Amino acid sequence: MLLAIDIGNTNITLGVYDGRHWQQHWRLQTVSDKTADEYGIMLEGLLHKSGLATAVTQVIMCSVVPALIGTFSAMIQRYLGHEAIAVSMNTDLGIAIATDNPAEVGTDRLVNAAAAYALYPGPSVIIDMGTATKFDVVTSDGRFLGGVIAPGMQLTADVLAGRAAQLRKVALEAPPQAIGRNTIHAIQSGLVYGYVSLIEGILQRVLAEHPDYHQSSITILGTGGLISLVADHTAVIQHVDPWLTLMGLHIIHQRMSNEQ
Repeated sequence: MLLAIDIGNTNITLGVYDGRHWQQHWRLQTVSDKTADEYGIMLEGLLHKSGLATAVTQVIMCSVVPALIGTFSAMIQRYLGHEAIAVSMNTDLGIAIATDNPAEVGTDRLVNAAAAYALYPGPSVIIDMGTATKFDVVTSDGRFLGGVIAPGMQLTADVLAGRAAQLRKVALEAPPQAIGRNTIHAIQSGLVYGYVSLIEGILQRVLAEHPDYHQSSITILGTGGLISLVADHTAVIQHVDPWLTLMGLHIIHQRMSNEQ
């Protein structure tokens, strides 16, 4: 079975794929100074509890936290006895990278683009709501053009609570209505509906510049740990998959295996 790992700035997502289905998904908090042994003990516990302790035979990962690439590579070798494949801009992704500087693009964005193009062949825009809210553009001929990066909802909520003396942290969820009758609902409205409007507004501009805008329909995908907060409040997102990056890792791994 394949263990796919996406190391993000806020969360680490993991999944075990058996060739046909995802057997398990997990989401952990990213702690950049944890050791390989600390992460290894956590992984052993997750696999053991799921009955997958000896099932993993291959590992692929992507990371936007450079310090953890070595940590996870060492952890996989030590605790699973395998060499982990680390995706980079030089990996055969099945798409071309058409940005000004491919080396500066986060590998999670590239993996999402590869997943979108494989699952929905043709032009697409991927909206990824995590630490940052990202819009990534893929063309009909499989080119990753770049996109838009905005602050994430949780980051905005934390800054708002930290910088405004009379405001506080609130649960990230939609309020009963847009007009908040109390401070909590007012903040929730600004966050959830504010990001709905951000998504709809930026998407409108991105689509207007998309090279395939007038030639074919463009698929809009939503992913990331926070996508569920806004997906039910807008009609612009056609497909929602919180685990799209893990699926992209599986697709890339399958592509690499077929080439061997």
